[in-house]
Amino acid sequence: MGDATMDSTEFSQPADGDARGRIEQLRDRMGDAIIGQRAVIDRLLIGLLANGNLLVEGLPGLAKTRAIKALARNMECDFSRIQFTPDLLPSDVTGTEVYFQGDTGGEFRFEAGPIFANLVLADEINRAPAKVQAALLEAMEERQVTVAGTTHKMEPLFMVMATQNPIEQEGTYPLPEAQMDRFLMHVNITYPPVEDEVEVIRLVRAEEIAAQAAADAPRAAPPAPIPQAAVFAARREIAALHVSPEMERYMADLVNATRVPEQFGDDLKRWIEVGASPRASLGLDKCARTHAWLAARDYVDPEDIRAVAPDVLRHRLGLTYEAQGEGVTPDAVVAEILRQVALP
Repeated sequence: MGDATMDSTEFSQPADGDARGRIEQLRDRMGDAIIGQRAVIDRLLIGLLANGNLLVEGLPGLAKTRAIKALARNMECDFSRIQFTPDLLPSDVTGTEVYFQGDTGGEFRFEAGPIFANLVLADEINRAPAKVQAALLEAMEERQVTVAGTTHKMEPLFMVMATQNPIEQEGTYPLPEAQMDRFLMHVNITYPPVEDEVEVIRLVRAEEIAAQAAADAPRAAPPAPIPQAAVFAARREIAALHVSPEMERYMADLVNATRVPEQFGDDLKRWIEVGASPRASLGLDKCARTHAWLAARDYVDPEDIRAVAPDVLRHRLGLTYEAQGEGVTPDAVVAEILRQVALP
């Protein structure tokens, strides 16, 4: 997805039925709060509109938390943040039955946990043990939580953004490959360019000045949040997007190449031990359609598929020990697959 966006003033007053205008407005507002991480904004929006969950990996300080907070602040939604730690319990995430004593007797009531929000930030998910990770991932997959035999449904608008730090391994519990597959995309965040970092310094300084000034003067009312109805309307439009049989076959061919790498060269045969599941094909379809919609097109072309392929595939590949020993990354494997599989 390109970095070019429409001027934010163009959508300052979008019509109630203009889903694209409202999503562009949301995109612009997030861009005002986050400098140098355009890819993160775009992937957050793709995850939101494709009704999926994201695993975001990057070093501390690269605006992972700020990104989802900017999304939540500009949307009509509930937001919760869960700091994953080794002593966290599954009930700390999902909620639990609590006994209440009243005048006429006692009863158990379900106290919902922080997972029952529209947008959930699962910070450092790999710091919690397997039981807690499983509780979160079950809620993500099933969109419901069962406690004491009673099922509690999640809200229709529900997305989890889980983060993990790639450099700290002590005291962590890596996610198993089967659980990684539950995430629609695995987004890698890198350092911003120097020019963008200068803008980050200026932005944070301006925010500090504004916060100090607010203590002496009333703060202006924030702009109206983007309604959830805009997201649901956008999803309906994305579902109706045209995907030709050639594009469907191209997506299936990319995923199939991870399962029969020997047919696509010696390098892929040496590098790939386990290929991607059918969830990868479904993820490519959802993300490619959303990418095309955000680009204001009503059809999917190969560039939409190629743009989202690294995020959809990188966490679904099992690399061999030989590849790991050679320092081959999942991104390098995906790039080779894109090079080897013929375009339609």
